[in-house]
Amino acid sequence: MLQAEHLRFIHPGATRQFDLSMVARPGEITAVSGQSGSGKSTLLDLIAGFLTPSAGRLTLDGQDLLPLPPEQRPISILFQSETLFEHLSAYQNLELGLPRGATDLQQQIAAALAEVGLPGVLKQRADTLSGGEKQRVALARTLLRNRPVLLLDEPFSALDDDTRGTIRTLVKSLTERHRWITLLVSHHVDDVEALATRRYQLRDGMLFEG
Repeated sequence: MLQAEHLRFIHPGATRQFDLSMVARPGEITAVSGQSGSGKSTLLDLIAGFLTPSAGRLTLDGQDLLPLPPEQRPISILFQSETLFEHLSAYQNLELGLPRGATDLQQQIAAALAEVGLPGVLKQRADTLSGGEKQRVALARTLLRNRPVLLLDEPFSALDDDTRGTIRTLVKSLTERHRWITLLVSHHVDDVEALATRRYQLRDGMLFEG
């Protein structure tokens, strides 16, 4: 279980203080919605370690995450725009995300691509893939990293409606199958309706469940 307890933060020069408390559980998608500028990205940055709260607790199954730098937190992030190197193949992009010296790399990468429905793109350059295919490759990278927490930062916004529905279904299936703790931030009502097991609204710097 991922639990935030009164994470407090103020952006430099701002007057509004965030005081954020929430719970997210394995195998579930917890959705946080709110107006643009309400602080959804601030919440993700605090959890990922890109921002440091002035007070509060952040724990995963009782482990304190706040002392850990971003690269040591058991967290993967899927962004709105795909973070792939366009001149590299799908295989090369995924290889970059794995520890050096890992064994059976090709088998691991091929299995991850097959699980996200892209068994035939191993050698295909990223710049030849569609937006939906790139997001699938990014999800394959999440599988390979094998981290228990997945943060989704408006990951479907750049996709057309049909592709969006397909990728949402895939995210939900992977979350349930691998027991990820998935946290979605979105201002799109249809994304929240399609995916959320648990919902929070972010208003006036605070999270309200329901």
